[in-house]
Amino acid sequence: MKPQYFTAILFATALYWMYLLYAPFLLVITIAALLAVSTANLQEQFEGIFKHKIFAALFSSLLLSILFFAPLGYFLATLSIKLNSLEPETFQKVQLYIEHFIVNPPEYLAFLKPYFLDVIKGLDAKSLTANAITIAGYIGKFSASFLKNAFLIIIFYFFVQLNGVSIISFLQRVVQVSVEESTLLIKELSAVMNVVFYSIIATAMFEGALFGVAISYMGYNGLLFGVMYGFASLIPVVGGILMWLPFMLYELSVGDTSYAIFIALYSIIMISIVADTLVKPLIIKEINKIVLKDNKTQMNELVIFFAIIAGLTTFGFWGMILGPAITAFFLTILKLFENRSKDYETKSFN
Repeated sequence: MKPQYFTAILFATALYWMYLLYAPFLLVITIAALLAVSTANLQEQFEGIFKHKIFAALFSSLLLSILFFAPLGYFLATLSIKLNSLEPETFQKVQLYIEHFIVNPPEYLAFLKPYFLDVIKGLDAKSLTANAITIAGYIGKFSASFLKNAFLIIIFYFFVQLNGVSIISFLQRVVQVSVEESTLLIKELSAVMNVVFYSIIATAMFEGALFGVAISYMGYNGLLFGVMYGFASLIPVVGGILMWLPFMLYELSVGDTSYAIFIALYSIIMISIVADTLVKPLIIKEINKIVLKDNKTQMNELVIFFAIIAGLTTFGFWGMILGPAITAFFLTILKLFENRSKDYETKSFN
């Protein structure tokens, strides 16, 4: 057997066992690496301030924990605790209110009464309680899993920030691509992930602020629920509904129909349609211009926007990081092929 074949077999065997060993952590490691790429410019600034890589990596990891993971973890944990602490009497009150509302609807909804009556046929407090317990159990399980993954991501993130330059240098020596091509790949991926990371933070703060203002007007804690809405908005499809629907139902239960209609319409029109659908791509565009001054490395804001949506739809919560990263990687590979084709054509003509 030729030595190179034997080496290839050893490498394939080692790669297989490495995959089995680290398979449970592949997603966590990938997210940590992409977050490190997203905040590479901040890491450079911190290194200039602290004059030491370890302190800079520690500070950036702490900052990521405070800004990104701590509020979302608090939101999930609080929601899980609240759902588990609900008493069966609460669901009986909800059932009675819904039945009373359906049997005696407001005049402007009277035409829907026959349809409403069909809805309450299978409605009972036991089914509501069972469903709530199931949902609470699911949220509790998801919260525990999220907090565990968040802790692991922070750990891996710290080590990537600490040894990122060495890792990239090693991969450049191992992977059979030129230094120019590997530099282009890293530069393109870093550029897009910078825009994605800052866009996620900016849009979450913007939508959270919009919801916080409305809730403050209704007499609630605007700061707390605004922060919760900002992170809930990152959850695909149902994120915003998880926040405004309970407020609407509560206002209906206490007889304040005007506030219930207000928070529903405001959340759907101002936040879901205007802010999330219309304003969000503009925010991405502006961040794209500010963060990436080199026009050659800019990716169209609509591509980034749809990459985030596609990632959330396909991979769930972490898809907002994976979607743009996969898209950027694919487009950069196409650029590498384009550059190689141009070089080949140039050499052919010469």
